[in-house]
Formats: sequence, C-alpha cells, structure tokens
Amino acid sequence: MSTTPVADGGVMSIPADLIPILDSWKNPVVVGHVRPDADCFGSMLAMAMTWPAEGGPAKVSLPPGSESRRLWFMTEWAGAVVAEPGDFAAADGIVVVDTAKAPRCNVDASIKETWSNGKPIINIDHHNSNTMFGAINYVDHDAGSACELVYRVIREAGRDIDPIVASLLYAGIHSDTIGFSLPTTRSSALRAAAALVDCGARVAEIGERLCRALSESEFNLERIIYDNTKLVADGRLAYSTASYTEITEAGCSAADIDDQVSIPRSLVGIDMGILLTEGKPGRTRLNLRGEKGLDVLSFALSLGGGGHHEAAGAIIDESVDEAVDQVIPKALAYLESQGR
Repeated sequence: MSTTPVADGGVMSIPADLIPILDSWKNPVVVGHVRPDADCFGSMLAMAMTWPAEGGPAKVSLPPGSESRRLWFMTEWAGAVVAEPGDFAAADGIVVVDTAKAPRCNVDASIKETWSNGKPIINIDHHNSNTMFGAINYVDHDAGSACELVYRVIREAGRDIDPIVASLLYAGIHSDTIGFSLPTTRSSALRAAAALVDCGARVAEIGERLCRALSESEFNLERIIYDNTKLVADGRLAYSTASYTEITEAGCSAADIDDQVSIPRSLVGIDMGILLTEGKPGRTRLNLRGEKGLDVLSFALSLGGGGHHEAAGAIIDESVDEAVDQVIPKALAYLESQGR
C-alpha cells in the first residue's frame, strides 16, 4: 500500500507511484461516494476527462437515482459515460475519489460485493475518517475538497486543464468550502481556484447553478425543512427533519438531499446543526455540522458514520421520527461531554 507523505508547508505530496500507474491504465473506471455532491461529481468527472480510457472517455459509476437534478449540468458539461457492471470487470484499475470507506462507494447494487474484484484502487480523498483502502492513497485531511486534490494531480502530471475541467473542479472547491467560507479554506484552495479561473472556469454560471437555481420541488423541500427546524438546549442545538412522505410529496427524492443542513445550521449561536432525512422508508440519513470549533466527527463515528471534524454524517435504519428519538438525546449528551 502506498500512502501520502507530508510536503513542506503542510500540503500533502502526491505519492510518487500514483501518476505513473494512472498513466499506465488503458480502461480506468472512476467511482465516487453514494449520493454524490458537487465535489464528488467534479473530482470524478475531471479525472475521467483527463485520463480517458483507450478508445473513448473513461467511464464513471453513477447508478440510477444517484444524481441530483441540481447537478445534472456537471455530467452534461463533461459528456459523462456511465459505467455498466461489465465495465468494472474490463477495467485495469479503479480511481475512487471523495470517498472515505469502500462500502460507501457508489456502485450498482448488482456488483456491490464484487466491484473491485482485486483491481488496483487509487484513492484520492480528504475525509478525516478515510480508512486508506486503496493500493495507492492520496489522502489530505486538511484539504477543503477532493477537487483541490485532483487539481494537484492533474497539474503534477502536466496535463492540460481545459475550461470544462476547470469549471468542474472550481464547482467542487466552491461547493465544499461553502463559497470559500469554511475553516478548511486554506490558501492552497484559493490558489487552485484562481488558477482554474485562469483556465476558463465558468465562475458566474457555476455560482448561479449551485446557489440560485432551485427547482419548484427543491424549493418546496426547503420550505419543509425550514418549517420543521427546532432549537433545543437553550439554542445550542438546531435540527430539522424531512420524512419520506414529505420528501416525495415535495416532488423530490433522496438524490436531492444535499446541503439543506445549511438551514438549521444558519441559526445564530448554535454549536451543532443536524438534518435528518428519510430518503427511503425506514432509512434516515444524518447530516451533522459543528460550529465554533465543535468536532462532530467523533459523534458521527459513534453512530457508525464518518466524515470531517466539522462536517460528518451517518445512516440509521429507522424512520425519521424514530431517528429523532434516538439521535437528539445522544447529541445533547455529546454536547455536554464537550463542555457545550
């Protein structure tokens, strides 16, 4: 297993064997995490466009129902070719981006147990909970996005960055740093974003698509989450919910749940924000956000999840109401244990 050394200035060096091995592959498949966000899409699609397969674009793993309508524009820009189960068997290597654990890889259910099948995996990620499951792991916990890491790999390899690749990577960096506003926004992220703008990234269009392009159904879902938001523990914890019925009646699906945790998180004075959404009946996703330096990763790990120190999540096999009854008391106890 190849892992990542630390370079001068605290920015992780790329493993020496990553680019030569990647260059040697003729039929790579690129994989991201379940329910991919803009950072996942951007890093997947940029890798596929920059290291195409022999005879055509590299395939990307996007099982049906895994793509948010709000992010369709990214796959359209890239001209993405979706991998079929047989493409994994034909692959000589697999690139996994923005994914901390092998079970979180977004692959078709029919090959969930066999998709890697001994193929070498290059793992490019920035999650604190990464399990280093690749043969080569380029994992920088301090990076603000996977797209920043993919930008570094492309730059180090000396590959061209055309305006589409630049736009995809810029979208991921912008999204995962929430418009360059999080503590993970290091100078390296800003330098990468500036370089991508120089390469032709569509800054204005990306801003509109990511921040000002809700469909009516997505707007209705946000209305529900606003209405369901509650403050507890003297305003230290804010949480909101959306049941399966509420999500579907709004005209949405699990794929449309992305950054709505920003709604409870936006309340002044909180230490933790939580969004609980039942994308499938009896299966509730938790999005956790810490404020004022609160580490929510430890709490997520206690629930079987993972993520980053200030942004983490988990899945609970319960209805949203049952999940609230289980999680909120534990969250309050966790806040007490952290002196909050």
